[in-house]
Amino acid sequence: MTTTLLPPRSANSQPSPQPKHRRTSRFGPNRNTLLFGALLAVTAVLYLWDLTASGYANTFYAAAVQAGSKDWTAWFFGSLDLENFITVDKPPASLWVMGLSARIFGFSSFSLLLPQALMGVGAVATVYAAVKRVATPTAGLLAGAALAATPAAALMFKFDNPDALLVLLMSIGGYFVVRALQTKAGRRAAMWLAFAGVALGFAFLTKMLQGLLVLPAFGLTYLVAGQARLRARLLHLAGAFAALIAGAGWWVLTVALWPASARPYIGGSTDNTVMDLVLGYNGLGRIFGSDGNGGGGGGMSGGSAGSSFGGSTGLDRLFGSEMGIQISWLIPAALVALVFGLIARGRAPRTDLLRASLILWGGWFLVTALIFSYMSGTIHPYYTVALAPAIAGLVGTGGYALWLKRESNWGRIGLASMMLAAGAWSWVLLHRNTDWLPALKWVLLAGTVIAAVLILAAGRYKKLAAVAIIVGAIAGLGGGASYAIATSATAHGGSIPTAGPTGAASDSSGMGGGGTGSGGPSGGGQAPTGEVPADGTAPTDGGGTGDSSSESSDQLNTLLESADTTWSAAVNGSQSASTYELNTDTAVIAIGGWSSDPAPTLDQFISYVSNHQVKYYISGGQGGGMGGGSDGTSSEIAEWVATNFTSMTVDGVTVYDMSGYTG
Repeated sequence: MTTTLLPPRSANSQPSPQPKHRRTSRFGPNRNTLLFGALLAVTAVLYLWDLTASGYANTFYAAAVQAGSKDWTAWFFGSLDLENFITVDKPPASLWVMGLSARIFGFSSFSLLLPQALMGVGAVATVYAAVKRVATPTAGLLAGAALAATPAAALMFKFDNPDALLVLLMSIGGYFVVRALQTKAGRRAAMWLAFAGVALGFAFLTKMLQGLLVLPAFGLTYLVAGQARLRARLLHLAGAFAALIAGAGWWVLTVALWPASARPYIGGSTDNTVMDLVLGYNGLGRIFGSDGNGGGGGGMSGGSAGSSFGGSTGLDRLFGSEMGIQISWLIPAALVALVFGLIARGRAPRTDLLRASLILWGGWFLVTALIFSYMSGTIHPYYTVALAPAIAGLVGTGGYALWLKRESNWGRIGLASMMLAAGAWSWVLLHRNTDWLPALKWVLLAGTVIAAVLILAAGRYKKLAAVAIIVGAIAGLGGGASYAIATSATAHGGSIPTAGPTGAASDSSGMGGGGTGSGGPSGGGQAPTGEVPADGTAPTDGGGTGDSSSESSDQLNTLLESADTTWSAAVNGSQSASTYELNTDTAVIAIGGWSSDPAPTLDQFISYVSNHQVKYYISGGQGGGMGGGSDGTSSEIAEWVATNFTSMTVDGVTVYDMSGYTG
């Protein structure tokens, strides 16, 4: 018989209580494992069900994945076309994942969106694991369910935008920080922090600066609550930052050293460099509203219908009609959990894991929410999915911290306040759409009120308190879950999709609640012609784009497919080019890229034509950003083409055959 000697506990020590978990039976998994498996199974069904209904979803990224599935250079750089004229306006990490899937399974709507759905399941599992480590499996299940039931998550994990990988990588980074907080050995803590740095490095390669919004929270949490001495903690953080630089910098450095003539133009930049993209249009320009970014609340530049992407700036932006139904369902409850939870852990030691977790998730939420609320550049409602893991983590961790204090008035008031906050705000959001299950708001409100009364009356009756928690959790999550289910069951397209049942939200651009054709004027959701067919099985018979105004153009598609040049055609804007590429499986030059990029120059274009590298010029077209190919060199190229070639009309589209040019 052996005994385990435990070190004496100091009088002021209050470690995070860790309830005994059921041991795993030799004959099968325990209850917690089964419940976790059920959570992942339900999440998988939610995200995988009718996965190909949206076809290629955002054709801009779909065309880049198609190119990457055929050419490794296009895959590495994130080129829009397989002949590597220009890249998309984001780093390529998410395209790498989807591109590999397309190479394995063949390019189709299913292979495009499968990784996104699996990333959603992975994110739910990661948040569960992070919360479970500092609390209990039940708290982890609550956090995982909160993430899965977020409408913005149900939208992005079935769509081909970079946000799915971004959320997964940030969640993984948070999990690694939790592991570092639990580790007493200095080297192992440094290792876990380095892993977190690498995860954020790849988050940077997914969506640049947005992937680093969690960095202050991660650093502060470890600095405050890490188990090593202060000097060691500072060194560990320095090492993690070095790992972040390495995780992101290797690709940035490779692009910088690669001869510009042998790689595509970096879309979204003004000087063909990644750093200009980071510090300009796709980085600081998003926050401060410069470098081709329209105001987040002030409409598009160029005067297009006064489109409002995310509502007016201010603390209420996340709760407004554009963003509210995407993300805000549990924000009031999460804020209550943060405040009451920190108070509940007030006398705990510096290294207390529950308080550290609240700092981590709370810092993540507050920094990201404040930037989203006040950034004056381009912001779309679906960006808010980056808040979902933080909200879920706060609900799970804060709820558990208050559960430990359930025998005190303070703990019961905190739990009741969380329930009432979730129920009341769900009522408000559901009330905004009177056509959507009108009785649901009353049922959920009543459920949270009943649960709050039960928890206040429970006292030392643990079973009654447990019943209250179950009722409160179901009612509190119900509103967001109903919109998440509706989102998952609705086809989405364009570049500004929105969550919820059709017509659940509206803004000044007329973008509805996420039905087909939800891309607004700024997003380039409407391609000029050649809509990709609906079944999503191949580039020429692939997914619905949501471009409901587009009409199939078989004659024009056949014309481009017959071209034997490097690029079959050139057209203004990447949105138009991507649609033609998906329809014809040919490379198309996107003049001006997504946002009026200075590429190609007139001289470069004349050189392409002179060398018989591009055969057709298609008049019109559109990009996707603030101008999207309609400015810059595109007007010069259009004038030169009109002067030197004779136009013809193909299916109502003006086309120029440039194959006979002799210079």
